[in-house]
Amino acid sequence: MTEPGILLTARALVLHDLCARGFDDAVMVSVLEDAVAERQWWLDQWPDGAEHIAGLVAQDVQDRLTDSGVRWPRCTACDDLSDHELRIEPELGPDPHWVCERAGISVSRLGRLT
Repeated sequence: MTEPGILLTARALVLHDLCARGFDDAVMVSVLEDAVAERQWWLDQWPDGAEHIAGLVAQDVQDRLTDSGVRWPRCTACDDLSDHELRIEPELGPDPHWVCERAGISVSRLGRLT
């Protein structure tokens, strides 16, 4: 896949998950666009790391939202009633999944949240 295709695929996967949890307003999409644009440099420096881009973009968006006081995506899959979010695993690897670290369960592949 070409560089633009890799970045567009990552964008589409994260956008789906933002929409699935009601975070598809202009501000959130702008956060996503910034994360994708910044990962272009990373991909230029390490083209062999293309398989990691989608997970990294998801982590970048999550980190930026957390920094602004927003928890995304919130876990709705486990019995723990305290407010917590899902995390991407593997942190650097292909086939990223959203995981509830508290319950130790895989909730969804990136781009497939409901």
